[in-house]
Amino acid sequence: MNILILGSGGREHAFAWKLSQSNKLSKLYIAPGNAGTFLLGENIPIGVNDFDKIKEVVLEKDIDLVIVGPEDPLVNGVHDYFLEDAQLNNIPVIGPQKMAAKLEGSKEFAKEFMMRHEIPTAKYQSFTAESLNEGYEFLESLEPPYVLKADGLAAGKGVVILKDLNEAKRELKSMLVDAKFGSASTTVVIEEFLEGIELSVFVLTDGINYKVLPTAKDYKRIGEGDTGLNTGGMGAISPVPFADKVFMGKIHDQIVKPTVEGLKKDDLPYKGFIFIGLIKVGNNPKVIEYNVRMGDPETEVVLPRVQNDFVELMRAVANGKLNEVNLKIDDRTATTVMLVSGGYPGAYDKGKMISGIEDISDSIVFHAGTTHKDGKVVTNGGRVMAITSYGNDFNDALKTSYTSIEKLKFEGMNYRKDIGFDL
Repeated sequence: MNILILGSGGREHAFAWKLSQSNKLSKLYIAPGNAGTFLLGENIPIGVNDFDKIKEVVLEKDIDLVIVGPEDPLVNGVHDYFLEDAQLNNIPVIGPQKMAAKLEGSKEFAKEFMMRHEIPTAKYQSFTAESLNEGYEFLESLEPPYVLKADGLAAGKGVVILKDLNEAKRELKSMLVDAKFGSASTTVVIEEFLEGIELSVFVLTDGINYKVLPTAKDYKRIGEGDTGLNTGGMGAISPVPFADKVFMGKIHDQIVKPTVEGLKKDDLPYKGFIFIGLIKVGNNPKVIEYNVRMGDPETEVVLPRVQNDFVELMRAVANGKLNEVNLKIDDRTATTVMLVSGGYPGAYDKGKMISGIEDISDSIVFHAGTTHKDGKVVTNGGRVMAITSYGNDFNDALKTSYTSIEKLKFEGMNYRKDIGFDL
């Protein structure tokens, strides 16, 4: 099969790494890709939302299957674009159609979906600039801290948690009236704060059948001990030690099954990954959010534990035959630590030369924000690369990742040294 991956991050490099292990793969293309995917296939310098250019590539390269990495093109309807085009509609796309992608594209839509299908989540209300005063009143009815979420996509920065009521009111006005997050915060969801420990569950579905992939836990804050600004993710571990058989049973019965059945009931066609962000409150799971793709850096610990031929797995999703697949999972723990540019998640420089990659043999190096310049691998983003290792437990695996990191260098390199600190 000729396969095209859309995206350029660590998640897409992990997809490429896994696909390239299959003897059923003929040629692999990544658009736009990075310096890591460059070693596994052909990078094509086009944007993930340039659907017309994507069509040209698909026809020119005789693509048999498209895997969509990031959420943007899904929310913008890339799957629908293929279905509505006579030259493309026989080519399967892994990723939901536009209406189903609203599970991530609109916090309000996701909340309404959960309420409709009795999926446990925090209580909430939605507000616009016209209902600002009602928003103030709802904040007054809640106990601190206060959770405000921009309804639309805000590149992972649209969620604000504040302890002070007056500060929360100012933030609400900033989001709704001053358009702090642009059109993403035309509507703001305010919800009760849930106290607990978070984890992520990943589901692969062909629209009818589904498989639950390994659990993962990621670390979003830039600073040690989960302090400082939110990032796209500073590291992850899989499996999550506290997600035992009983707890996973609750997740399956109360959340995974009603989610997949809810998509069918609501006639929301879905072929691809469902990322369910959960929190363990007491001994019960509640949904924080849905994403309509794999997470990053969670993909870098989940995929290394999946032992199935990944081309076969994607083909089963495309053909509605996921029920025929026996999912095989590596018992070992996988951990990843993200190396980031100096200054991230604020302003940072690009183009810093990276050395030491070829010296790493005990870990997998997944490129994220990298590219080539004058034949050298250089930084090209805030999150630069994820260093993934296996181990008997997360401490064992992390030790290997941190040992490998000592061999890597680029100017301003930063990373968290306490991944897994809360476990």
